[in-house]
Amino acid sequence: LFFAVMRLTKPTLFTNIPVTCEERDLPGNLFNQLMKDDPSTVKGAETLMLGEMLTLPQNFGNIFLGETFSSYISVHNDSSQVVKDILVKADLQTSSQRLNLSASSAAVAELKPDCCIDDVIHHEVKEIGTHILVCAVSYTTQTGEKMYFRKFFKFQVLKPLDVKTKFYNAETDEVFLEAQIQNITTSPMFMEKVSLEPSMMYNVAELNTVDTAGESESTFGARTYLQPMDTRQYLYCLKPKQEFAEKAGVIKGVTVIGKLDIVWKTNLGERGRLQTSQLQRMAPGYGDVRLSLETIPDTVNLEEPFDITCKITNCSERTMDLVLEMCNTNSIHWCGVSGRQLGKLHPSSSLHLALTLLSSVQGLQSVSGLRLTDTFLKRTYEYDDIAQVCVVSSEIKQS
Repeated sequence: LFFAVMRLTKPTLFTNIPVTCEERDLPGNLFNQLMKDDPSTVKGAETLMLGEMLTLPQNFGNIFLGETFSSYISVHNDSSQVVKDILVKADLQTSSQRLNLSASSAAVAELKPDCCIDDVIHHEVKEIGTHILVCAVSYTTQTGEKMYFRKFFKFQVLKPLDVKTKFYNAETDEVFLEAQIQNITTSPMFMEKVSLEPSMMYNVAELNTVDTAGESESTFGARTYLQPMDTRQYLYCLKPKQEFAEKAGVIKGVTVIGKLDIVWKTNLGERGRLQTSQLQRMAPGYGDVRLSLETIPDTVNLEEPFDITCKITNCSERTMDLVLEMCNTNSIHWCGVSGRQLGKLHPSSSLHLALTLLSSVQGLQSVSGLRLTDTFLKRTYEYDDIAQVCVVSSEIKQS
C-alpha cells in the first residue's frame, strides 16, 4: 500500500517582481513590453505587484491558533493483490492530549489493485506549540498476514494575535475595558467581529462606533483590515445590572468581567476565531464608606451658588451612624450647616445628599473638604479632590 498525506489550504494570488528601465537605457522598451505580454500582470498596472492568477501552495505553510487544520489522506493499493480489512486511523497529538480525527472507525472490507481509500479530516486548532499528526494503516494480505505501518507529520501552531487589556474603574461602578489587539502574522487580517461577552453581573456597551447621519459607522473605517504588526484599540463599557447595582458590597468584590470573542479572515477567506479566558480586574478599594458624585455642573459662575448631588454607600459589614462636616478651602466654600447628623446607614445601603457650594476663584477648581465621621467607632473619612468644576466670570458665561 502507498500512503499519502497532504494539507488542504487555499491558493494564493501570484505576484511577480516588476523589472523595468528608462527608454534611454540599453534595453529600451524591451522590459516594459515583456511585462505587458506577461499573462500574470494586470493590464494597465504592470509595474505594480498585483496579480489575478492563483498559485497552488508550494509548502506546508503556517497554521495559527484558532484556524481550522484540514488534511487529505489517501491510501492506494499499488500492488497486484487484493488486500482486506483496511483500517485507516488519524490522530493528532498535542502537548496535553491525543485526538482522533478519523471520520470513520470502521474497517474497509477489501481494496482492489489501483484503488484507493480517501479521507478528509478537519480540526479547529486550540493549542499553541508542536502538533504531531499520526496516521496509521493496518490491513491483511491474501495470505492472511496482518500488516501495520504509520507515519508522523510534525507542525507548529503559531500565535496569530497579541491581546492586551486595561481596566478603568469608574466612580459610578462602571468598568471601562480597553482591548489592544495586534496582528503578529505576516499577512493582513479582516477583523470580522471583536465582541465582549460580559459576566452575569454586567451589561456591556461597545464604544467602537460613531453615529453619522443616523447610521452607526465603525471608528476604524469601512474596511476593517489589520496590517501585519498593526495594533487596534477596542473600548467597552460595562454597567452593573439593576439587581446588582444596589449591592455595593457585591459589585465591589467582582473581579471576573467577561471574555473577548475575536473572529477574523485572512487571504482568500480562511476563517479564524479566538476566545480569551475570563478577563479579571483588580477589585477597587473603596474602604468602609464610599462617596461618589451623581450630578455636578461642568461650568459655574464666579461667586454664585451651585448644587451637587453625592451618593454615600456603606461598603462595610456593620451599621454606621454618620455625621457630615464641610470644610472650606481657599477657593471652594460650602453653604449649609456643618456637623449635621445623617442617621444610621445599614451595610450595602446608600443615601443621596444634595449640597450647595460656591467658588471665589476662577479657573478649574477642585471640590474638596467633605468629612464623614462614624460616631460608633469615632473614625473620620476624608474626601478631597472628589471632582473638578470650571469657574468663569458671569460676564464671560453670558457672552
